Amino acid sequence: MLVAVRSAVALHRLLDVLPVFHGDHRIVTRFTLMPGSDFGVDALAALERAGVRTLPWEEALHARHDLVLAASPKGGLHRLSGRRVLLPHGAGFNKSVDDGAPGVPSGLDPSYLLADGTPWADLHALAHGDQVARLESRSRLAASRGVVVGDPTLDRFLASVPYREEYRTALGTGARRLVVLASTWGRESLLVRRPGLAAELTALLPYDAYQFALALHPNEHSRIGSFDLSGRLAPALSAGLILAGPYEEWAAVLVAADAVVTDHGSAALYAAALGTPVVNAYDGGGEVLPGSPGARLLDAAPRLTAAARLEAALDAASSVDTRPHAARAFTPQGQALARLRAHLYRLLGLSPLSEDGPDARAFPRPSAPSRRPPAFAVRIRVAGDTVSVTRVPARTREAFHHLCAEFPAAGPRHLQSAGVLWRRAGTDTASGPLAAWTAEGWTERALEEYPGCRTAAAVLDRRRILVRHRSAGVFTARVEPDRSGGRASYPDPSAVVSAVHARLGDARTGPVPGMTLVCDTGPVAVRVHLDTAHADDLLYEL
Repeated sequence: MLVAVRSAVALHRLLDVLPVFHGDHRIVTRFTLMPGSDFGVDALAALERAGVRTLPWEEALHARHDLVLAASPKGGLHRLSGRRVLLPHGAGFNKSVDDGAPGVPSGLDPSYLLADGTPWADLHALAHGDQVARLESRSRLAASRGVVVGDPTLDRFLASVPYREEYRTALGTGARRLVVLASTWGRESLLVRRPGLAAELTALLPYDAYQFALALHPNEHSRIGSFDLSGRLAPALSAGLILAGPYEEWAAVLVAADAVVTDHGSAALYAAALGTPVVNAYDGGGEVLPGSPGARLLDAAPRLTAAARLEAALDAASSVDTRPHAARAFTPQGQALARLRAHLYRLLGLSPLSEDGPDARAFPRPSAPSRRPPAFAVRIRVAGDTVSVTRVPARTREAFHHLCAEFPAAGPRHLQSAGVLWRRAGTDTASGPLAAWTAEGWTERALEEYPGCRTAAAVLDRRRILVRHRSAGVFTARVEPDRSGGRASYPDPSAVVSAVHARLGDARTGPVPGMTLVCDTGPVAVRVHLDTAHADDLLYEL
């Protein structure tokens, strides 16, 4: 069997199909890279990462194949021997692109589906009956080879739903609202039309209430390159934006999402199939096809006109049921591998070795780093014993109560101007001699070295923080988790430090030992008890 690959996204789609042959020693699989794509370099790199055996294109043209799988109709596939199977490489046919006929859905252009007036594919494996009808409107000959099997990638999404909380834990989401920015590729994509949106959102929305991630089309990863991409996104990445990997990880992040802000790419329909609220950030153009499932979804979703309007758009999106729009693109659901298995083995002239077909695989846990900004501008509101904490990255121009900076990550400028400095306890992995600061020693040194600092804190763990206040002295802050809903929820410890700092800054605080306050970050409110520091806390090695 030959898997013919034109781009990384096509390879990813085909890798979702290949489990139909797992366990069958009779199937020998080889891959080839078709020439002519602008994204061939990254496709080759993706092949290498997958650990597959490859054939050069010219050798593949002269070799004998029993079955050829492809997820793009372009590239001279009719020249390959064997029975040929074509799958879409997205969620149906929702847009047209520059290298196709104007207004013709990408993937349904007869100029690519026919060779000398004859369909070259023996099977078009489609996700919905409407796709067969749309194919028929372009080429009855090609549509005669069409069958409805479902969408293998959607089935992986559905199989991943039980792992949603695991994905959120891996991303460090906690009780925050995870908003995924989904960008397709090309000149009408979210990244091209609104390149600064991620940076605007991470600067505006409270860090302790919102987490942002970017799910970017593999073609854009390829076009820009990881080096330039990291540079362009640097302000947002430093403010906590998660950049999801282009294979599997973006999908796991989408499963974990509370809402999706999207252009006209396939990610919107996958999110809709999960019932996830969708916000329309597509600025219009000629690519999206009127009446397609993707266009109808965007028409129903609230528009995001400006970053400052995100919260209102999210509230509006939460009342829109997105699933009926996905049903226009995917049916049946949960059966794609079983249906494909029957068709592919039929084309091979073989019977499967077992009656039990493979189940769709859940996506792996995401491993993209979740960064915390090294310095926060902190706004405070005190009402009795409750201290409400709102934090945004320190680059804000809005007024704030104090600056809270992490030592040493924040850098000299923020360390010198911070009213609150904090440091987390590390993990001892040293194998040789070691000299470590104690919590008592570092907090004392911090106040000595940084005259503008009023509070220095050593975060020992989520429950214990050693706090040294310039006038109130040294004590231990013990965090009592929020146990509502059957879960134990904690805020970011550095937010607790800011709450304690603000409470002690009130002249009416009174004696510190025995004091209790409530730290409210929005999603989580916890009780914090201030006690006399014990020796174990003072001598804790950082």
